[in-house]
Amino acid sequence: MSAKLLTIDDRPVLRLERRLKHAPERVWRAITDPAELAHWFPARVDVDLRDGGAIQFTFPGEDTTTTGRVVTADPPREFTFVWNDDTLRWLISPDGDGSLLEFTHTFGRGDPAIAKLAAGRNAAGWDVCLDALDARLAGRDFERPQRWHDRMASYVDEFGLGYGEVPADGTIRFRRDLVWKPVDEVRALLPGEPGWHVVQDPLDGTRVEFAEAAEDDVPAQLTRRHEQLDKLFAATFGVDLPDWTPDRVEALKKHYGQRPTQG
Repeated sequence: MSAKLLTIDDRPVLRLERRLKHAPERVWRAITDPAELAHWFPARVDVDLRDGGAIQFTFPGEDTTTTGRVVTADPPREFTFVWNDDTLRWLISPDGDGSLLEFTHTFGRGDPAIAKLAAGRNAAGWDVCLDALDARLAGRDFERPQRWHDRMASYVDEFGLGYGEVPADGTIRFRRDLVWKPVDEVRALLPGEPGWHVVQDPLDGTRVEFAEAAEDDVPAQLTRRHEQLDKLFAATFGVDLPDWTPDRVEALKKHYGQRPTQG
């Protein structure tokens, strides 16, 4: 996986790099010209390309726009803007006969622990966007993937976003991002037992939360619920995951047995 999840000034930050066989000036045009952005960016972009200028985004199938602000427009080196309180920074450096593109996405809104939950889906999305950008620059056709579950689940695992915790109040707790799945559809997939709660935020999407009192064997309890959350996440994509193998169950029990209690 190419994305990295960092913490900078207490905020979660995604970082991705691409080495591109094109001069910085050409890359600059690809990341700032609305006609070029249309080939790889997830929304239509209208921008007043100057420091402090407005930037607007319209997603396919939507009539409403969201508005951000250009922080830095320094051709052909840096393009930084704020979008829904998140900061997206594109830094272009000469790299041999091409360029190094460094992209960071800083999640700037709300509780950092909640904001961090969306890092898996955003990492998968930006990976695909940058692949599409590379294809556009190279003059290749690009077919966007249709199966997103594996990509997102891989990042959830890599970033450790699927783990439960044991707060100081003696419960176990899980929180899992479910992208933008409608709440009613998620509720229909929940296990038929108490403790499950679905939250939807107009900017952050849908997430599921689970909490219950800790049992005698907490690592086994956390492992059991972790598997349920993995299956629930997959089910929202129409994917039916098999039961975990005994080796995987034991490995996760061991992992949870070594983790410190949260507080």
